[in-house]
Amino acid sequence: MGDTALEAQIDRWRDYVRRHRAVAPDDVDEMTDHLRERIDDLRGAGLDDEEAFLVAVKRLGRLDAVSREFAREHSERLWKQLVLMPDDGTTGARTPWRDLGVLLALAVGAGTAVKLAAAGLDEETFVRNAAFLVLPFLAAYFVWKRRPPLRPVAVVAGSAAVACALVNLYPFAPGGSTGLLAAAHAPVVLWALVGVVYAGGRWRSPDRRMDFVRFTGELTIYFVLLALGGGVLLGLTAGLLSLVNVDLEPVLEDWILPFCVPGAFLVAAWLVEAKQEVVENIAPVLTRVFTPLTTVMLAVSFVVLATAGGLTTVDRELLILLDAVLVLVLALLLYSISARDPLARPGLFDGLQLTLVVAALAVDALALTAMLTRIAEFGASPNKVAALGLNLLLLVHLVRTGWLLPGFCRRRRGFAALEGWQTSYLPVYAVWAACVVVAFGPLFGFA
Repeated sequence: MGDTALEAQIDRWRDYVRRHRAVAPDDVDEMTDHLRERIDDLRGAGLDDEEAFLVAVKRLGRLDAVSREFAREHSERLWKQLVLMPDDGTTGARTPWRDLGVLLALAVGAGTAVKLAAAGLDEETFVRNAAFLVLPFLAAYFVWKRRPPLRPVAVVAGSAAVACALVNLYPFAPGGSTGLLAAAHAPVVLWALVGVVYAGGRWRSPDRRMDFVRFTGELTIYFVLLALGGGVLLGLTAGLLSLVNVDLEPVLEDWILPFCVPGAFLVAAWLVEAKQEVVENIAPVLTRVFTPLTTVMLAVSFVVLATAGGLTTVDRELLILLDAVLVLVLALLLYSISARDPLARPGLFDGLQLTLVVAALAVDALALTAMLTRIAEFGASPNKVAALGLNLLLLVHLVRTGWLLPGFCRRRRGFAALEGWQTSYLPVYAVWAACVVVAFGPLFGFA
């Protein structure tokens, strides 16, 4: 086995360990370094590359369970001989119940914060602060779980405090566009800060960023499932109580929703961490179902926009909906890439993704043309500039992705280039969101 084949084996092992949470994400790089050192030692002792790799992995004692699973999926002869041994019951994952206890305490804290804010703030101020009431508790959970260095934690806490102060101290006009834009973009800034903590402070690592993308998608799945299930249960409960003339609505609005919504969000995060392997079976199915459906939706949107007449007459609400669709496309694309086996050969689904990107580019180009036309005709406004900036960012993202995907589909370029572009570009969206929160108020007179 040459050096290229050996590196491929190491990459396969690393990806398998990272995806199956055999060790904490922060430790994967360290474990990989140990693996390479062991391989070098064994090669120096006379073993060939294949034997050195397999023996080195077997000697990583913390990975006995995942090694057995890896062996069942990869049937190399020597691997089975070295790894497939009876389970003596001495290995096992740490119980997640302690994590759950800490998470539930933080969920109660988030619910209490939401309840107090709902009682003491007007609706507009509450909406503007909603992210600051919940996401710090999720960040605290990852600080407890990941044990990141103090410096990135301090930077995250300070940045969140500055964002919260600006959102609340800026003299936004009641119902004004800049206040609404700040409320819409502040969660993006906070979510990026949560990502720094989730990565254990190692936010420069592409693997950590992709892990956070995967976590975001899986969190969305779990939260939606919990919300749907909770909604059904609450509906049935309200129906039963109504039969005995008991109105559940006041309790629902005053107590159940303020505690259950943020609580479900944090519990969903715990479920992603505790039940990783379950969602990884769901993720590929979801992406394969929704990619062609989203492509059809984009084609319909393109036809509607192209036949809507003059671009200045395109309804503003339609452009807003198209922006939402393009963001959905981006999220689907990122989640598809994060859920893909990087070692698998390109296939039909990768071609479907390329079609999705091309359709999204066509829609984004028309939307940008409409926005620029409206700005030239009616002048700039906070909403128009914010939408224009987002569409330009999406255009760059999609153009580069559309350039890399054909090379991968034709096997002229590795998957790492495509994956690396996604993770390296993501911080740009957080920077733009921070610009909207910090600068749009003063630039547009807080209107």
